[in-house]
Order: sequence, then structure tokens, then C-alpha cells
Amino acid sequence: MPTKPYSPPRKPVSRTGARNAALVNQFATPGLGSLMAGRWMAGMGQLLLAVAGFVLVVVWFFETMIQLFGQIDGNAVSAPVAGLGETGAGLFVVAWFWSLVTSLSLLNRAKSEEPARSESIATPTAGPPAEPPKLQP
Repeated sequence: MPTKPYSPPRKPVSRTGARNAALVNQFATPGLGSLMAGRWMAGMGQLLLAVAGFVLVVVWFFETMIQLFGQIDGNAVSAPVAGLGETGAGLFVVAWFWSLVTSLSLLNRAKSEEPARSESIATPTAGPPAEPPKLQP
């Protein structure tokens, strides 16, 4: 695979590292696992989308609560804010699916690179068994 002149070569990811990155991507924060695995551009994009989606959902929640508490006080001002929540949820879902694709890519790459790494490790040659240490009385 030819490398671009402006991007550093990717360091290989172990199976354990790929698994941990995938778990963080899917169950903690989309993009954070990608950053852990060294996928900087994908990780930053996923993280920015996830944070933007989360912020929009929080803004929608507070706007909705302000309107509901306004009804209690008699200051019923109704403004449509459902679009904020829908847009935020959509952004977060896009970030999550993007991180799913990156996670699967990491797992596949780690699985395909694993045999190449294990073959390059030199195995010690079998020799005569070592003598056990002698105990001093």
C-alpha cells in the first residue's frame, strides 16, 4: 500500500489493542478508541460529531424543560425545539456508525497482521535441558 508523502506510516495494532479500541469506540465515546489506535483523522471527526450531537441534545433538553417550567408559572411560551434534539441524535448516531466502521477496520487489520508478526519472532532452538540449581546444605 503506497503511503502518502504527508502522512506518517501507521504503526501496527495488536489484536488486544484493536479490541480495546473497538470496545471504547462502541461503548464509551465514539472516536476515543480510534484515537487510541492512532487513527487521528477518523478519531477527531468521530469525536467532534459525537460531542456536537451531545451538545445539541443537551440544549434541546434544557429548552424543553424551560418551556415546561414556564407552563407551571403561567409563562407559556411555546417554541419548536424538537429539531435540535433530532439533529443532535442524528449526529451522534452518524458518529457511532462511523466509529463502528473504523472499529471493524482495526479488528480486520490486526487479524491480518498478526500472523506476519508472529512469524517474524524468532523461536529459541531446543537444546539440552538446563541442570537444576544445586542446593547448599
